[in-house]
Amino acid sequence: MNILQKLARQIIKKSFNFSVWTIEQFHDKNYYADKVENLRKYPIETLGNDIAKCLDDNNLGLVPKYESHDLKHVLLNFKMTPVDEIRMQAFMLGNGNYTIPCFAILTFGAILLPDEWSTLYKDFKSGQKSKPISNWRIEEYADLKTETLRKQIIEISTDKQTILTMKTITKYGALTSIIAGIFGMLFCLPFLFSSNIADLVGAGFPFIGGAILTVGGLFTLSNLSRQIPKYA
Repeated sequence: MNILQKLARQIIKKSFNFSVWTIEQFHDKNYYADKVENLRKYPIETLGNDIAKCLDDNNLGLVPKYESHDLKHVLLNFKMTPVDEIRMQAFMLGNGNYTIPCFAILTFGAILLPDEWSTLYKDFKSGQKSKPISNWRIEEYADLKTETLRKQIIEISTDKQTILTMKTITKYGALTSIIAGIFGMLFCLPFLFSSNIADLVGAGFPFIGGAILTVGGLFTLSNLSRQIPKYA
């Protein structure tokens, strides 16, 4: 691993730590500490106990309002490392988690970790083949065996065919819109700091267009995700 790759991972780690610290400032830490203590009381090898063990091993607590984040870490067997944080978002995007935080974290990670693109793509495809879990909550599954839940999520079948539906077309159209919008804004961004009026005008309108494409795509995917049913 070269120095740039190490630096990228440190940036991701410090960004996550700062984000978690910021969120914690607006919530009661004792309340979430009590929740972890309750998770420790579940039998060994259950999801609740495994989540508590994972948090203890990494000297972490539940992230307020993002408890399901830790559920997915344990359930999907992603470690609490910078790379695995981004990998999990790639999996969840493929799994149907079309939320702004998911897109933001994955985009941020993909820019900093170009050496992991092939791995992120594989995780995305794995998420597509797996049972949707974006709506799973700790309270609903804490008393169940972790391994049993994992077997229910991951589909072993490799002959599953993708049926082209209007929903599928809309989903990929929205993804294309978001990607095009983000790249358009990034391309125009340097010109917005120019002192030349022609550069400002020439880059300003495409930048706004890119923002509209990105926001429109996000809203479309958000609406699609609301149609995904919860799984017991």
